[in-house]
Amino acid sequence: MNRNKLLRVLVSLGIRRLDAEVYLHLATTGPKKGRELSNELKMYKQQLYRSLKNLQKKGLVKASPEHPASFTAVTIEDALNSFREVRLEEAQLIKEKKDELLSRWKATIKKEIAEN
Repeated sequence: MNRNKLLRVLVSLGIRRLDAEVYLHLATTGPKKGRELSNELKMYKQQLYRSLKNLQKKGLVKASPEHPASFTAVTIEDALNSFREVRLEEAQLIKEKKDELLSRWKATIKKEIAEN
């Protein structure tokens, strides 16, 4: 699979394109410090660190404890498993709340019809 196709897949999973580019760069080149990433990706540091923070929140990038930190991408397999788990949890929540939501929806519609 080529890089552009991988980018599209990651974006379709809910990652911003810029974040996906940072993730793919780290995944293919290995751990990097922020300065290295900024230079290699030709990104402003502020923009890069915002992306890294987004990726860390999603569990796709890990930062080392030292200063300056070194950033590492999780494997693509772990990333995809993480997305899968999130989607399964969302689907389970919808399934659990479906009856309640439908009941509230019907009550709202009835009320609006009665008022008109």
